[in-house]
Amino acid sequence: MEKKKPIKRHKALQPLSRQHHFGLLFSWKIRKGFSKNIETNRLQEYAKWFYEQEIKPHFRDEEEYLFPIMAPGNELVERALKEHRRIKRLFTNTDDPEKSLHQLEEELDAHIRFEERVLFNEIQKVATAAQLAKIEEIHSELGKHPEYHDPFWE
Repeated sequence: MEKKKPIKRHKALQPLSRQHHFGLLFSWKIRKGFSKNIETNRLQEYAKWFYEQEIKPHFRDEEEYLFPIMAPGNELVERALKEHRRIKRLFTNTDDPEKSLHQLEEELDAHIRFEERVLFNEIQKVATAAQLAKIEEIHSELGKHPEYHDPFWE
């Protein structure tokens, strides 16, 4: 079996990749919550908090600073934007919270893996030194990840 090499992420993109790690943890925590039969409203409260604290600013940064590096209409960026819209809807859907949370943990996980394994690699290939420097400057203030008050997954 061939062992995959770890992805060498440019320093400017590392803060966004770390945020992706928190997104994968979010999906794991929701799965863990369901496996422990945690009340849906508790999971939903966590999802609301995570959306405001992590997803909204992360998507804004990607859409404003990262995606424009690629040519207009780039199919990978178009896919990412479509997935962003879908994920936002899942985070904000209150019609069937349990179903939305199940879909959300799956789709967010798949979306992050697509961005990390495919889109970010392509962006790294075409980004200029000036574009990467600008992204690095914008993300230099990213600090400690805030803790959520109800660790239901433990």
